[in-house]
Amino acid sequence: MRHLHKGRKLNKTASHRRAMFNNMLVSLIKEESIHTTDAKAKELRGLIDKVITYAKKNTNATVRQAKKYIKDKEAFKKLFNEFPDRFGERVSGYTRIIKFKNRKGDNAPISVIEFVDFKRPTPVSEEEEVVESTETVEESAE
Repeated sequence: MRHLHKGRKLNKTASHRRAMFNNMLVSLIKEESIHTTDAKAKELRGLIDKVITYAKKNTNATVRQAKKYIKDKEAFKKLFNEFPDRFGERVSGYTRIIKFKNRKGDNAPISVIEFVDFKRPTPVSEEEEVVESTETVEESAE
């Protein structure tokens, strides 16, 4: 029985799991949206909530605790500079998980995990792109 054993093993050793989730945390902080399997996204959600809460408290102790998870300097600066302002009013639930598709090959369910306030860039159609490029050419010719 697995009483009081939380978390998924994901068929990985403890060190591999820890390294994988630390890398996923850095990628999520930098990119703000990543594709991964459902199980990994659900596990990552708890870790990112914990790390953002550390950033919001911003004491010496919480900085040290966050360094345990975030090894990348750029992501660490972004976490402590941008995120407390973005999520100041929110108590938890900083991310959303959107079911995406099943992976080709092993049919594993894939999800997108992203921050709640993340705005996806709208794709520019080819017609708009051509119009914008001709306008810049005409302006530079004058």
